[in-house]
Amino acid sequence: MAKKTFENALARLEQITDELEAGDLSLEKSLEKFNEGMALVQFCSGKIDEAKGQVELLLKKDGELAAVPFPEEDGGDRNLSE
Repeated sequence: MAKKTFENALARLEQITDELEAGDLSLEKSLEKFNEGMALVQFCSGKIDEAKGQVELLLKKDGELAAVPFPEEDGGDRNLSE
């Protein structure tokens, strides 16, 4: 079996969403798909959290580059050119 990647998990999640939206599944199958989808959401969320921990934004400050941790919250637009 191939290693689970973010991209594969996201593609499978999109497929599950399409199947559920079609409405052709029984209740039991819909619940199975929903549970699989929730597990994939948790996997993808974990991968995003890992990536956030590794990302640093480079800001130009006084003519030099300074590493700044990736912001945790969506605090609105941030001007990165200052």
